[in-house]
Amino acid sequence: MSRGPDGPWATCPPLHGLRVLELSRVIAAPVAGRTLAALGADVLWLTAPHLPDLPALDVDLSRGKRTIQLDFRRDQDKARLLDLVRSADVLIQSYRPGSLDAYGLGPRDLAVVNPGLVYANLSAYAEADGALLKNADNAWAGFRGFDSLVQTCSGMNVAEAERFGVTDGAVPARVLPCQALDHGAGYLLATGILAAVYHRDCVPDGFGAYRVDVSLAAVMKYLQSLGQYDGASGFQVDHPVPKSYPLQEADEENGWDESFWETRPSEFGDLRAVKYPGVIDGCDVGWDKMPKKLGSDEAKWLKVG
Repeated sequence: MSRGPDGPWATCPPLHGLRVLELSRVIAAPVAGRTLAALGADVLWLTAPHLPDLPALDVDLSRGKRTIQLDFRRDQDKARLLDLVRSADVLIQSYRPGSLDAYGLGPRDLAVVNPGLVYANLSAYAEADGALLKNADNAWAGFRGFDSLVQTCSGMNVAEAERFGVTDGAVPARVLPCQALDHGAGYLLATGILAAVYHRDCVPDGFGAYRVDVSLAAVMKYLQSLGQYDGASGFQVDHPVPKSYPLQEADEENGWDESFWETRPSEFGDLRAVKYPGVIDGCDVGWDKMPKKLGSDEAKWLKVG
């Protein structure tokens, strides 16, 4: 991580100079990258030209990032990817556990390429590689999955229906009013990355390769451990849940405070979205780059100065 320039904090956000390479789709890992971008990191979001876009999500999740497209199944593109890794601080990935190892892009492989790399994994059930994938204590460790699947298999959907007050006969499943596991996992992944970067850069003899693992299932267990409100304290059956997606559909009638929002010009027109919620005294935080078409930027790091 390069140090920021001399001068007031307002010209130098806390993660100025931190280089983050994000190999992800949706939603949790991009939330982690977006969080680091809001704190000043140079985040390169790498997607692939042969995979479909998800425009409604991409617009929100690409705030603060530059976006590139490479197909690392091709030798030329893989070489460009490895060149970025050599001078990166952090790599975030959320593909199926073990899938990048087949391309020589697993954590052990890239620790050889960059001995100071923080390799951050986001998985559905538990990130593991090599022999750990066969751990009898977690038969699902290597499976792919999404927030909604983890909500279902964990019983959270049934618990939500019970607390919502739907109790006539068989209790149906009810999805949460937001992708809570995705967003919670993304913020926890960003927190783990910050801890690893701090230890690598600031602790004596701390330099080396680090690995950060967060799974949706682990976040689910954590949230369940916090307990639940009874139905009378939650959303009532006859009370509409405030819309959380798409963001632009929410308005004051749904209970939103206008001060939470910002409107910024983007390639897709004016973007109205929730502001970055964090505040750091004497330091500007937030997204300085607005969404544009995926793959619009060059596959190289910004100069630090």
